[in-house]
Amino acid sequence: MERDNETKRRAALTKESSSLSIIPLYLYLFLWVMDSAKPELAREVLPLLRIYKDGSVERLRGTEVVPAGTDPQTGVSSKDVTIIPEIDLSARLFLPKLTNPNQKLPLLVYFHGGGFYLSTPFAPNYHNYLNSLVSQANVVAVSVNYRKAPEHPIPAAYEDSWAALQWVASHCNGNGPEAWLNEHANFERIFLSGESAGANIVHNLAMAAGRGDAESGLGVRLLGVALVHPFFWGSTPIGSEAVDPERKAWVDSVWPFVCPSMPDSDDPRLNPVAEGAPSLVGLGCGRALVCVAEKDVLRDRGLVYYTALAGSGWMGVAEMFETDGEDHAFHLHDLGCEKARDLIQRLAAFLNRDMLPWI
Repeated sequence: MERDNETKRRAALTKESSSLSIIPLYLYLFLWVMDSAKPELAREVLPLLRIYKDGSVERLRGTEVVPAGTDPQTGVSSKDVTIIPEIDLSARLFLPKLTNPNQKLPLLVYFHGGGFYLSTPFAPNYHNYLNSLVSQANVVAVSVNYRKAPEHPIPAAYEDSWAALQWVASHCNGNGPEAWLNEHANFERIFLSGESAGANIVHNLAMAAGRGDAESGLGVRLLGVALVHPFFWGSTPIGSEAVDPERKAWVDSVWPFVCPSMPDSDDPRLNPVAEGAPSLVGLGCGRALVCVAEKDVLRDRGLVYYTALAGSGWMGVAEMFETDGEDHAFHLHDLGCEKARDLIQRLAAFLNRDMLPWI
């Protein structure tokens, strides 16, 4: 009897061992199939994204999503809307906590940064920033989710942003598709603002608005623009740009990557003061605030832009605000720090200041 039990036990162990040896084989085959199904890598822009030969893009940053809703700290409400379904053009709307439901509030159309190839309005840093700014400034905001390179190279971001601005303007008579804009936005006080690449978009939209022809007419007037750490560049180094060759090389590479059809860094869309660029006298708004950060590699371009705008003969009012000791887009990473609060307060004041009577 004992011999029979021992035989059965050994048989069971042998069977179990055979089963276990098969599992790694199946696992190996599964992993091999999955790996072989992966598209071939064409280019890496580490630590930001990978591009594959089949045209697909794997973004390694800026993909986090915060759902819309009511922010418990500020009382700001947000919701997502689709503007043009065919191209997946969308936006996140922000509404401050209302003390007077009948009051019309300044309207901010906002464009996030990310080098034209990263991030969305739904990312935590931009969502939280808009909550703070909307609460402090008491404005209605539309944060635009434009298409990104390399899948959609320049001019897609500009075209999408202009289409979004036209969609916003379609509410000026109170009969647009979005109730928050119909009921709460003051279309006599429209502002554009953006960070980095978003600030670049703001400049180019304001120039298009200034042309005022039938093709680019909005039917509304832009009161002001706020450019925060704007992404402007050029082929010839200025100021301190050449001090850090590695960082300069990185910035040099961005425009050719997002705009392969016209990779010249003196493209007027990237370098508004380049030879042959349209005069800044045509900027289509009455006020402009340019914000720069002392340690930002883009700082000197922002200062040159401000100086050129103020001296161009443009009939508006140009202002400049510099944050000492900080780098590019520092406020997005620590909204609670004193200098971030100072910047948001400066922007809020800009959005609520009345236009001078002679403008």
